[in-house]
Amino acid sequence: MVWSAGLLLRYLTHDSVVLAPGRAGQFGKEFAAPSQLAAYVHNPGLVTAGYACFAAGALLLWPAFATLARIIAARCPGLAAWGGTLVIFGLFARLYFAGVDQAAFQLAETRGLDEAIKIVAATYEDISYGPWRIPVSASACQYAGMVLLTIGAFRSGTFGTGRCLLFLWSGTLWGGVLKESRLFDGVVSNGVLCLVLVPLGVQVLRDKVPELRVDSRSARHSRPLRWLSW
Repeated sequence: MVWSAGLLLRYLTHDSVVLAPGRAGQFGKEFAAPSQLAAYVHNPGLVTAGYACFAAGALLLWPAFATLARIIAARCPGLAAWGGTLVIFGLFARLYFAGVDQAAFQLAETRGLDEAIKIVAATYEDISYGPWRIPVSASACQYAGMVLLTIGAFRSGTFGTGRCLLFLWSGTLWGGVLKESRLFDGVVSNGVLCLVLVPLGVQVLRDKVPELRVDSRSARHSRPLRWLSW
């Protein structure tokens, strides 16, 4: 929920500032970094809140994904171990990006927007990839990890088809420095993660996690129905 709140706050800064033609410097139209820096200069409180909640969400989600992997491991230990590990790597990489974002915002505050855009543009590849490209490699792990966890969640009976599709959709969220949160590829795609994880989280906290799967003989008879399950 904190993760989704961060994405929503970041979305509220979308198009809040329109840069004059040519002011984006060396950045192309596909890059959101100039507009994000301009939004911070225009409304630092809102932008800081959005990025802070987003970083806090990454911290809070890693035990959630670890718990989900533990539940899946009852039937699919390999998928759970690899999927959970890769997703958590991706979450930790977001903390590196959060540090770079904060440094860029402070640069805009102390050196001015135009100077900050020039400096970030000149160093964007290096600061985005990180030392030895470790952060960007860890960030890419989330995509493979979400696929493995989705397969494990379905095979173990933890999630039905509906929740698996929503869970997989939430794993398509972008990663990197000074990214823009849009409605469907940000707010909505990860808002659905609440529909998937919150009910299971309540069951975990109440120590009422249901049986993960029926015996194999009854599973064969109910398999067609599982494709229509939630």
